[in-house]
Amino acid sequence: MDRWKGRVALVTGASVGIGAAIAKSLVQHGMKVVGCARNVKQIENLAAECVRSGFSGTLFPYKCDLSVEDEVLSMFSWIKVQHQGIDVCINNAGLALPEPLLSGKTSGWRTMMDVNVIALSVCTQEAHHSMKERYIDDGHIININGMCGHRVLHNADVHFYTATKYAALTEGLRQELREAKTHIRATSISPGLVETELTYRLFSQNPEKAAATYKSIKCLQADDIANAVVYVLSAPPHVQIGDIQMRPVEQLT
Repeated sequence: MDRWKGRVALVTGASVGIGAAIAKSLVQHGMKVVGCARNVKQIENLAAECVRSGFSGTLFPYKCDLSVEDEVLSMFSWIKVQHQGIDVCINNAGLALPEPLLSGKTSGWRTMMDVNVIALSVCTQEAHHSMKERYIDDGHIININGMCGHRVLHNADVHFYTATKYAALTEGLRQELREAKTHIRATSISPGLVETELTYRLFSQNPEKAAATYKSIKCLQADDIANAVVYVLSAPPHVQIGDIQMRPVEQLT
C-alpha cells in the first residue's frame, strides 16, 4: 500500500458498515479519503476517531445524496478544487428495498436503480475523467457488488435488487478501459452475508427477521471486506483482479 500513501480515494456510502470500514482502513494506510453519504455526521465522528487513533491519512466527510446527479457532480468539482482529483474510487453505496417483481412499487425500483446502477456509473465516469485529465494511469475503481450479482435467491423481496447487482458494470468498465489503452484497473468485490445495517433496512418492518438472519450463521464483518479492498489495491500494477467472491464459511448459497 506504500504507493497509495498521500493519494486520494473516494468512498461512497462511508457513514456506516462496509463503507465506514473501508474509509477507516484506507486512512490507516495513509490515504486522503473523501467519504460521502447523506448522513455526514457519522463520517465526521469517524474522522475524529481516525485523528485520535493517530492514523497517517485523513478522512474528509462530504454530504451527498448519490441519487441526485447534480450533487454527485458538485462533489467531484469540490474534490478537484480541494484535492486536485481522485486516484481510487470505491463505489460502495447501495441499498435493497423489499419490492418484488410482481407486487413491488415502481418508486422503490427506481430508487434502487438510481443508487445501485446510475449513481455508481456517474461516479465511475467522473472518477475516470479525474484520472485522465491528470494523466493518472495507475488508478483503481472498485465496485462493492455482492453475491446477489452471481446467483438468484428464492426470495421475492430481493429479486429486483438482484437485477441491479447483475448489471455487469465492472466487466464492461474493464473492457472500455482496455480499449482506451489505459492501465487504470477495475475490480468487483462480491460479499455474501455481511453483518451490517443493510438487512435491517431491507426488513425494516420485521427487525426480528433481520436479527434471525445474522444469528443463523457466523457472518462476514465489514472489516473483512475492507481487508479485501486493501488486498486488491496492494496487487502489483500489472495485476488485474477482476472479481473477488467471498462468503461466510457456513453460508449455503
